[in-house]
Amino acid sequence: MSAPFVVVGGGIGGLAVALGLARRGRRVRLLEKAAEFGEIGAGIQLAPNASCALDDLGVLAAIRPSAVLPQRILWMDARSGERLTALDLGEAFQHRYSYPYLVMHRSDLLAALLDACEAHPLIVLETEKAVVAIEDRGDDVVVRCADGSAHAGQLAIGADGLWSTVRKAIVDDGDPICSQYVAYRGAIPIEEVSRHAGLDNVMLWTGPDMHLVQYPLRRGELYNQVAVFKSTRYAPDSDDWGTPDELDARFARTADLVRAALAKIRRNRRWPMFDRLPIARWSTGRITLLGDAAHPMLQYLAQGACQALEDAVALAESLVAYDDLDAALRAYEAARVERTGRVQTLARAWGEFWHQHEHAERDASLRARRPDDYSQTDWFYGYRTSGTPLG
Repeated sequence: MSAPFVVVGGGIGGLAVALGLARRGRRVRLLEKAAEFGEIGAGIQLAPNASCALDDLGVLAAIRPSAVLPQRILWMDARSGERLTALDLGEAFQHRYSYPYLVMHRSDLLAALLDACEAHPLIVLETEKAVVAIEDRGDDVVVRCADGSAHAGQLAIGADGLWSTVRKAIVDDGDPICSQYVAYRGAIPIEEVSRHAGLDNVMLWTGPDMHLVQYPLRRGELYNQVAVFKSTRYAPDSDDWGTPDELDARFARTADLVRAALAKIRRNRRWPMFDRLPIARWSTGRITLLGDAAHPMLQYLAQGACQALEDAVALAESLVAYDDLDAALRAYEAARVERTGRVQTLARAWGEFWHQHEHAERDASLRARRPDDYSQTDWFYGYRTSGTPLG
């Protein structure tokens, strides 16, 4: 029997590519450095391009009971409380893209992927396997772990996230880039939320150098809140920035509903926001990348996990479609590198658009657009790994 594919990293992208390969008849060994599989954070937004990928992986039906289908995305002015624009996510949206826009708890998505992987006979999952070295020997590749174990395979797939060890075998471009923005996040019981917050919507409140995102989770039982702001005290190698006192100061002049939301956000942990510049090559020999290991991006388009899921399906398809590994990896990169690089770049620009200090012209253009104008979302949401995107 042929050597397995070795996946490094057991997050959403790693489990997804393992499942994608196994469902196409390929053996997979997945190595996770933690003692158990798990996701940090609360909510995740899954646009139709991600829903499509999850359908390919056979888990879309499994996540639907715990997911929420929001009716619209509402963009609000965080200071005045004024509605600026909306994106309708209802019947017309689903007809256009064939798949729904879902919001859910990250751990629920991971659990569905993990259950499917554990149930598949072609997947071996191992925890407490911190990868320290990768050796491409030509005929195979060996992944070595801190515990002394070594795992040979026909391809090593780096799905080990923002601080990827596998990435260094392909391009050593230093540390990720800090945006100087930091997030505070958490989910609260739905009963604690003001009814004015829009319990069937994704709410986006923006202001100068800050924003707040809110939406329901777990069948509407929880409410996810993420407050993000740019720190004026950022300094490399320092922890004295993005602190709770800065959070309160940045949001002090916002609308009543925003300040009420801030009062319920946990202050015990902050998440600095990082990305990297796009790279032109994800593969060398018998090593390749996907997800944040290949293209970490800022969160403003809510596409980080969506792009990782697209990667997983595209890589699985390419590895099955081509007998020659080099040809398969070239096809994978041709399908994914340009698209994800564009998403990375646009995410940065979109963040600047959100956080403008002088925003009268922006707001006028937002007020003028229709809720069913999908011209700006076709490129993202209409994409199919085996087809052509809309627009």
